[in-house]
Amino acid sequence: MATDDATAARGKKRKQYLPHNRPVKKKGSYPLRPGVEGFFITCDGGRERQASREAINVIDSFFEELVDGTDSTSKPKESAPKPLNKKITFSYSDSSGDEDEDDGDEDEVDEKEANEETNDSPLGEKSESEAVHGEKSEPLDTGCVEDQTNGASETLTKRQCTENISSKCSIPEAKVEKSIDKLIEDEIRELGDKSKRRFASLDSGCNGVIFIQMRRQAGDPGPKEIVQHIMTSAASTRKHMSRFILRILPVELACYASEEEISKAIKPLVSQHFPTETETPLKFAVLYDARANSGIDRMKIINSVAKSIPGPHKVDLNNPDKSVMVQIVKTTCLIGVVEKYKELAKYNLRQLTSQKT
Repeated sequence: MATDDATAARGKKRKQYLPHNRPVKKKGSYPLRPGVEGFFITCDGGRERQASREAINVIDSFFEELVDGTDSTSKPKESAPKPLNKKITFSYSDSSGDEDEDDGDEDEVDEKEANEETNDSPLGEKSESEAVHGEKSEPLDTGCVEDQTNGASETLTKRQCTENISSKCSIPEAKVEKSIDKLIEDEIRELGDKSKRRFASLDSGCNGVIFIQMRRQAGDPGPKEIVQHIMTSAASTRKHMSRFILRILPVELACYASEEEISKAIKPLVSQHFPTETETPLKFAVLYDARANSGIDRMKIINSVAKSIPGPHKVDLNNPDKSVMVQIVKTTCLIGVVEKYKELAKYNLRQLTSQKT
C-alpha cells in the first residue's frame, strides 16, 4: 500500500500558483509587428535561439565591412593605441609631502654645486674682492633664462619651468581620464539597453522562422545591401558561416497582411526600386509565401503587388532582374526586393556554402 501511494504521489502534478494573483510575464523577445525593417531568416526547427545569435553575429560583421569599406578576405585594421593609465599626484595630497622634502634636499645639493661653480668663475673672484673691501655684491637674477654667463642659474630656471609645466599639465590628464570613464559607462548602458541595439531578434511566433530587426541610422546601409553582400561573399568564398541558418531575406517594409494595406505601403518601395522614367525597363517577379495564415487569397496579394509597379517594367518569372519577396507571417506582411535570386541559390546560405565547385 505504501508503494502504491508513493507512485500515485509521483504521478500527480503539483499545482502552480501565481504570485499575488497576477499573471506571470513572458520572458523573451518582443513580437513581430508592422513598421519594422530587418531580416527574415529561416532555420532548423527548434534551433531558433541559436540561429538568432548566429544571425546577429553574421549580419553585424558584414555590416561593419560595408561601413569600413573592406572585404571579408582583407586583413583587419590595426586597433588604435589604448590610453595609458598614469598615476597622478597633486600638490595637496598627503603622499606628496615626502616627495617635496626629497625635492628640497636635491635643490640644496644643486645650490651647493652652483656656489662651487661660482667660486671658480671670475664673477666669484670679483665678489670675494668686493667682500674684502667692504662693498656689497649685487644678487644674481636666477629667474632670467637669457643670462648665459652663469650655468647654475640656467639649470635652476629650467628645473623650475619643467616643474611648473608638469604641475599645469597634470590637471587636464585627470579630466581626460574622467571623460573616458564616462564614455565607457555610457557605452555599457547602451549595450545593456535592448531598445538602443542596432540588431535585435523579434519573436515571429512560427517554428523555424526568426526575424532580426535593424534600427537603421542616417547613412547606414540597408538590409538589402547587407544581404546582397553576404550572399555574394558566400558564393565567392564558399566559407561556412553558420550552423543553423538556412535562408536570409531582406525586409524593407512591414505592414498588416491585407490587400488594401499592402497596396498603400508598397508605393515608396516601388518608387525606389522601379522608377517610372528609365531608359532600361526591368523584368520582375513576385514571390509569395505564407505561414500561420490561411485566410488570405494568394493571387489577390500577388496581383496587388504586381499592379503597383509602373508600366515600363514587365513581368518575367523565368529570368527576372529583381524579385519582390512577399512573406506573410500570421497577420504581418514582410516585403523586400532582391537581385539574382535564382543565381544565388534562392538566398539559401547553407546551399551556397555547401556547393562543390
